Amino acid sequence: MPSYDRREFLKQTATLTGRAVAGFAALNGIACASPGGITGDLRPVANAGDGGYGKLRSAGPELEIPAGFSYRMFGMEGSATSDGYVTPGRHDGMAAFQGPDGLIRLIRNHEVENNPAPTAAMGDISQAYDPGAGGGTITLDIHPETREVVRDFVSLNGTWRNCAGGVAPWGSWLSCEEAFFGHESGFGEPHGYVFEVPADRDACERSDPLTALGRFVHEAVTVDPRSGIVYETEDLFQSGFYRFVPNDPYGPNNRGDLRKGGRLQMMAIEGLPRFDARKRQRVGRALPVVWVDIDEADPQGGPEDRSVVFLQGHDKGGARFSRLEGCFYADGNVYIVSTDGGEAGFGHVWQYTPEGPDRGSLVLIFESPGQRVLNRPDNVCVSPKGCIVLCEDGHGGRMHVRALTPDGKMFDIAKNTTKHHEFAGATFSPDGRTLFFNALGNVDDGQPGMTFAVWGPWDNGAV
Repeated sequence: MPSYDRREFLKQTATLTGRAVAGFAALNGIACASPGGITGDLRPVANAGDGGYGKLRSAGPELEIPAGFSYRMFGMEGSATSDGYVTPGRHDGMAAFQGPDGLIRLIRNHEVENNPAPTAAMGDISQAYDPGAGGGTITLDIHPETREVVRDFVSLNGTWRNCAGGVAPWGSWLSCEEAFFGHESGFGEPHGYVFEVPADRDACERSDPLTALGRFVHEAVTVDPRSGIVYETEDLFQSGFYRFVPNDPYGPNNRGDLRKGGRLQMMAIEGLPRFDARKRQRVGRALPVVWVDIDEADPQGGPEDRSVVFLQGHDKGGARFSRLEGCFYADGNVYIVSTDGGEAGFGHVWQYTPEGPDRGSLVLIFESPGQRVLNRPDNVCVSPKGCIVLCEDGHGGRMHVRALTPDGKMFDIAKNTTKHHEFAGATFSPDGRTLFFNALGNVDDGQPGMTFAVWGPWDNGAV
């Protein structure tokens, strides 16, 4: 596959995904819910030639992957970093960029939770947003052929529970705190924000929160490069889907600056105020979207106030989802995951399509009927050929990385063979040859957090 930079890769991905949109939106009766309940019983593709790559087989002590593929594990929790610190655990959201000297640059979140302590932050305490908080990001430079770590270092620290995030088209990682804590809980600063980590950052630097993007229990973000609008998910059992319309948006001739503020808004369904999207939905139904303003984007207070932003939007007619996690932009569409949506509670995949500055359309494109098909998806990305790649965060059984093809087939890419810990952070290298993802891990449970690189004959299937 030819080598090209990140922007060109995303452009190519967008084109391919655009061709697939009709197939996603047209899914009907396949692993979907109707008012009468589940219809259909989709099974993962087991045979090569159907979009998948065949049955999984053991390729090492940590993973099962299809025949012909290889993997490398690196960045293990507890390992020394190049800047002299220790790799934290809870490996979560992640993105790949074109790095220096032809290397692949990964920026990886760490969903570290800790009781506030004076020097809990990983890395250089003098650069920490809040020295008492132990989360942040690690940046890794990876050799594109050997998939070995050339250098890794702390790039953001002093944040708390950095769960997911998203890529900004100007070349940054937007890291999100799944939090709503502050001084009342013993921390030195309030938490619940989005932080920007430039991809060209070569050492730990202090980042201040992007407060205008809202203070709530963040999960993921994604940016529409045409408008500069930032879309945001919230991981609560009553959660909203938000967009931030910046005063200084990204554009063809403008890097944009999220620090200059803007409007935070919440999705609502036109004509159906306070629409409940959690259950009893129908695949393929187009719902007309409007947006309602959030008057107080940066509320203060403690954990008891964590739903203040949601309640503002819901009171104005905003839609209610459950546990919105991953979101990813490709070719004019935003793909959104509700981890426990649906009649069976095993997950929804939604597609939002903007239609002008203030409207759009929301379509449910997939609902899981059970854990054998898709076990509570979390992080999401779109492959070079337009597949939606989903990391599982379920209960019971081993977790998988799975892919949904434009014609509605689900197949397996990888399986965790050591523990039941979730996968997270799926992202493709700029040249599309390597899929990276994390095992969140728990060192106390016998599996430390770690990062995987998987490569092989992608051309033989739908990824």
